[in-house]
Amino acid sequence: MNYILSDGYHRENLFPFTFTRPVCDIRIGILTMREKWEKWLGNSVSSLTEEYLSEKFPVVIGQENIVINGSYLPNADVLAAIQSLKKGEALMDQEQYIAYAADDVKMPFNSDDFVLIPFKSPVLTVKNTWDIFSKNGEALQSDFELLTKGRKSQPISDTNQVLNPENIFIEEGAIVEFCILNASIGPIYIGKNALMMEGCMVRGGFALCDGAILKMGAKIYGPTTAGPGCKLGGEVNNSVLFANSNKGHDGFLGNSVLGEWCNIGADTNTSNLKNNYAEVRLWSYKTEGFARTGLQFCGLMMGDHSKCGINVMFNTGTVVGVSANIFGGGFPRNFIPSFSWGGASGFTTFLPKKAFEVATAMMERRGMQFNETEARILEHVFEITQKWRNY
Repeated sequence: MNYILSDGYHRENLFPFTFTRPVCDIRIGILTMREKWEKWLGNSVSSLTEEYLSEKFPVVIGQENIVINGSYLPNADVLAAIQSLKKGEALMDQEQYIAYAADDVKMPFNSDDFVLIPFKSPVLTVKNTWDIFSKNGEALQSDFELLTKGRKSQPISDTNQVLNPENIFIEEGAIVEFCILNASIGPIYIGKNALMMEGCMVRGGFALCDGAILKMGAKIYGPTTAGPGCKLGGEVNNSVLFANSNKGHDGFLGNSVLGEWCNIGADTNTSNLKNNYAEVRLWSYKTEGFARTGLQFCGLMMGDHSKCGINVMFNTGTVVGVSANIFGGGFPRNFIPSFSWGGASGFTTFLPKKAFEVATAMMERRGMQFNETEARILEHVFEITQKWRNY
């Protein structure tokens, strides 16, 4: 059987992160949703996504195909239901499909064309940007169990102070010395070749993924994820960094999500709680207004390749698009469109040519190349986000 992950119904709700990736390539827990499905299925999966993303994320169509809504995370119950689908059947969560079996996978899903099978068991979903951090604890626990089942952790060095060591897993090549690790509330996962420098204080759940670095004296409150290649420091609470992003210095990051190739300057702080303790509203690209999150704590949502300078202050519930560059004193607005350059005193357009120079330099520092495929994706994002850059 050939499995394909679609963007489903919620791609616009997940901007700015899905400007540059399919829904299934969002990281939550330890793994991306694509990686979760591949491990649960024991097969590689492809993506059914927007045309401008398909060069980087191509769809593979087989003779027998099952399309899975990429907003849903796998578990044993939903996996069994999906694998039992026959051609012409669709597994439904009320009015939304979880998965369907069909030959022509590029045709929009129409429930009238399928035998509908209701699914009533609980399943974790990512339908809004704030789900990424607010559901990170549950996803992290599930991934921890999946990745460590039947395996033995590398030894925990005696230089560390540890609580609940059976809930800590250290992969090969990782270094953890002279740290405080409290895994009594959630698991702590240290990926291959990751480095936790001296003096770090970690309260799980926490994932420091492959090749990531936790800087000296960092204070981490879970559930927090630092994706592969990330650098993390200062004080961090319940936040997710996708991959290759940096928040390496002092300053507070709370209830926030950073995409890939982001950089947070030294002493930058995010507010995650309003002074009046009111519910936080976040900018919605879909409605072009501020959406109710139902949350009292919500910080910063920052799209890929965005950066901020030292001492930037982000208001509660700030949304930053793709390839923005923010600097200066004061509080910038709480919606900063993609390809913006400036701060509290105002913004101008950060032209793609200049943004690509920054992306090239940052990626070269990690031994990676900013190529023409990446450039074409960002050029398209620049075009489709133009309407919000009315400075």
